[in-house]
Amino acid sequence: MERWHNKLAVVTGASGGIGAACARAMVGAGLRVVGLARREAKLKELRESLPAHLKENFIPRRCDVSKEDQVISSFDWIERELEGPDVLLNNAGITRETELVAPGNTQKLREVLDTNVMGVIWCTREAFQNMKRRGNEGHVLIINSIAGHQVLNFIDVLPSFNIYPATKFAITAITETYRQEFQLHAKNIRVTGICPGAVNTNIFPEEIHFYVKDMARLEPANIADAVLYAIQTPPHVQIHEITIKPMGEMF
Repeated sequence: MERWHNKLAVVTGASGGIGAACARAMVGAGLRVVGLARREAKLKELRESLPAHLKENFIPRRCDVSKEDQVISSFDWIERELEGPDVLLNNAGITRETELVAPGNTQKLREVLDTNVMGVIWCTREAFQNMKRRGNEGHVLIINSIAGHQVLNFIDVLPSFNIYPATKFAITAITETYRQEFQLHAKNIRVTGICPGAVNTNIFPEEIHFYVKDMARLEPANIADAVLYAIQTPPHVQIHEITIKPMGEMF
């Protein structure tokens, strides 16, 4: 991790769960971290929870990644004030309780698509252009899901995950597209997709907590370990995808 010391990482969805765990781990490993999220108060709580000598290395900034204008303005600010990111962790992701066939669900479906897919595209585009201009080593990571490789079948016991698996299948394809495009335009910027199974976060809607309370799950810190592993590999090593499952997972 020595080559990343004092480098800048941007973590989306950093206000809780996997994002907060990854931000904490990166700061602990010597990086400076800009945490982006809609809940600015939660970002400030995270900063205050860090050891005193590390607080200044976590910079909270409110940003809803489903809004392109907010993404552009945030990355403009990051470039202007902090030179730009060396690492981008696309973590922000949501679900909404509905079904694809349900009437009047357009807003819910768009929220998931704009956060889980377009948010990744907008953040990666802005970060990549900055990395390329500066010419330094860069690394883009995307928190995907095992749902990006199979549509989880809960139809008999759980409400539908509707558009969520489709967004994660899109991320699987997008990650490979990034590998090819990065290779074409910049030889020193890598991309890694990380596909967890069930993780102990609040991404599950309240309506299904009864069904998943006894499910085998990972902890957010387990995903943070994978992120640190991926970025510390030698620059010529392409960790394209990591799949992480808890022991005893039902899928």
